[in-house]
Amino acid sequence: MYMLEIDKKLAYPNRSLQSYCGKLLFAPVGDRLYCDCLDKLPGFSGNIDFIHKMNIPQLFTVKCSSAPDFIMAETVWYPSRLTMHYSDKKITFDEVKMITSNDIAFCVQTWENHSDGDITLELAVDNKVCVVEQRDGYIWMQMPEERNTIQVGAAIKWDAALENIIILKRGETVSFTIAAATTDLIVEGEKPAIERLEAFFARNLSPMQYVDETAKEFEKFYESLPKFDCSDALLNKTWFYRWYILRHNTSKPRHGFLQNTTVYEGRGHKTNKSEPLKVSGWEFSRLICLSTPLQLTDYKWCPDKEMLHDIVRGVLAQEDENGIIQSTFTHHRGSPFSNYLIWAIYQMYLIDGDKDFIKEILPQMKKCVDGNIKVYGAPNDHLQIEVKHQRTGKEYQPSYWYFTDFPVNGKDKSKIIPMKRLDTSIYHYLNTMGLSLLMKEVNDGDYSYYDEFAREIAKDINEKTWDEETGFYYDLHHQTDEKAMVKNIVGFYPYWAELADNDKLKGMDYLFDKQYFNTGAVFSTVAKDCVAYSPIGAWMGSMKSRNSCMWNGPSWPYTNGIMLDTIGKQSKSHNHMFDKEFAEFLRKYTLEHYKAHDAAYPYLVEQYHAETDEAMSDEPDYNHSYYLELIFAHVAGIKLQQDCLIIDPIDIGLDYFKLDDIYIRGKKLSIHYAKDNKIAQIEDIKLGLNIYIDGNLEKGLDKLGKIVVDF
Repeated sequence: MYMLEIDKKLAYPNRSLQSYCGKLLFAPVGDRLYCDCLDKLPGFSGNIDFIHKMNIPQLFTVKCSSAPDFIMAETVWYPSRLTMHYSDKKITFDEVKMITSNDIAFCVQTWENHSDGDITLELAVDNKVCVVEQRDGYIWMQMPEERNTIQVGAAIKWDAALENIIILKRGETVSFTIAAATTDLIVEGEKPAIERLEAFFARNLSPMQYVDETAKEFEKFYESLPKFDCSDALLNKTWFYRWYILRHNTSKPRHGFLQNTTVYEGRGHKTNKSEPLKVSGWEFSRLICLSTPLQLTDYKWCPDKEMLHDIVRGVLAQEDENGIIQSTFTHHRGSPFSNYLIWAIYQMYLIDGDKDFIKEILPQMKKCVDGNIKVYGAPNDHLQIEVKHQRTGKEYQPSYWYFTDFPVNGKDKSKIIPMKRLDTSIYHYLNTMGLSLLMKEVNDGDYSYYDEFAREIAKDINEKTWDEETGFYYDLHHQTDEKAMVKNIVGFYPYWAELADNDKLKGMDYLFDKQYFNTGAVFSTVAKDCVAYSPIGAWMGSMKSRNSCMWNGPSWPYTNGIMLDTIGKQSKSHNHMFDKEFAEFLRKYTLEHYKAHDAAYPYLVEQYHAETDEAMSDEPDYNHSYYLELIFAHVAGIKLQQDCLIIDPIDIGLDYFKLDDIYIRGKKLSIHYAKDNKIAQIEDIKLGLNIYIDGNLEKGLDKLGKIVVDF
């Protein structure tokens, strides 16, 4: 059986949802078809989804007359497949489950009969919920009605026999393949599913050939990516895991509002999984504009430029009449979260240099910046006002309640005071500056207007939100400009955006202080000295559910990535003064990617206990943060500018690292580092820090340091 390198790195025995006991996690996804979780049974049975959450209970299963107890089966989760092995006194069973990119769920099964008699195997589809018809050569299954404009159908077939039943004689072994080709009946009808099913079996492969060919197709994405290796095994594994998270959450809905490639926050969801075809609660499998820029911050290093451009087109297509980007289902738009999308696009442009694409989307980017000025702009300065604490994605950040003395009932809207928020204002600054720089690149003469506006935002942030006495940045009352004296995690955003004056560097100390944000996990989302601080996310003694969104203490990967980026930027801007802290907290953030900090079990979720780092929610492989950028920008030290490339790695104690196959503006970049001659010989690289362009040595140093290359 052909195994991918990423499969070997991330293999996870019996990987299941911690909040739904016994429900197996499943990694492969099609353009639209995916599984939230599966039952420990042959075939595809559990919670199966299509574009959005659907709770389809089953595509197919195989019933065995010997009634095996599959709860005793052994399973292994891989990024490309799920395997299951079961054996008792009567049968031995092995299975591999996969999903192809064109939405075919298939499995290969091997059954061995070592009982005293015959055993019957039956291909079955549950007809209690969905409509099931036996047709000529296959089974047709479909949802009985559309849900949210989506109705799923599937053509199902096996190659074991012409009938749906086979008899396995004593001592016999049989191997076969079962496939279910799914379709969007509202948009496509039945025909595509039937044609794809016929094409699948027309290849006439052996069962394991179906597995191997699908694995090799799956591998193409990972083969195209930059390659990273270093002396830290945990860092190496997390590199693979984060690329998996991005790929796992990438979809191509081609339905309704979602016509483009779309990256989800997650494939899990805070919804009821128990009732077939019924959904209630919050769902992550949709376009959530809050997280898109963070996804692009990592994804921009993928060389598939057309895919990245398609993602951007899909997000900008969700602008409302004012240019405010909405979060989107296929059938509904809403939830206009604040974000730094245009700045992320600018960072992507620095890598691909595609001016034609920037010209194409420039009107939408202008509309977005202008719309945020119009809708959220303050009347007396250049800052942004937030009325709803949910719009920043940081619900219950305590500054909204500072002026009403932190009431016990945090839901009382009369007690929630609108804020001139630092995060929204920083996003607005970055977007405006990014727009100006992009306009300048494509010779749009109006760029100076946005450049000046961005500088005015920065000036207002430094002059109005900074408090000299306490040495920190604060949110402001939306009318009086009085500071809400709550040290929120967003008080570090001016350092992240690199607009904080040097005389304000002392504010960074709070991030490392155990009495404020360094609470045990990395990092608390509000300082410990706040009255409303709660490491577990309770509000003023009133407990919230474990899966609620609380930013009054719990640690969130969303801001942990930004904070590590902040430390890295500020360290290099100040003679590497925070290198030690960067190394320490990168290690902590990396461990947050693993269940109970056990490196054998990759399992990143939405939020963590601020002091113990215990997972406080259950959305495995969650995708609203960035991590790969920390490797590119700080471990390897890459900083791109319009006319040059700066390489300035942070010393995190590595003996060596190799970062290869980075494609920047048509050139292939490699960065190698070896601490001493012995390591250089072992790793077959040169001593010190060396930069290669298109395979040729460009510049080098005999140790870590700063290298500037004209580019």
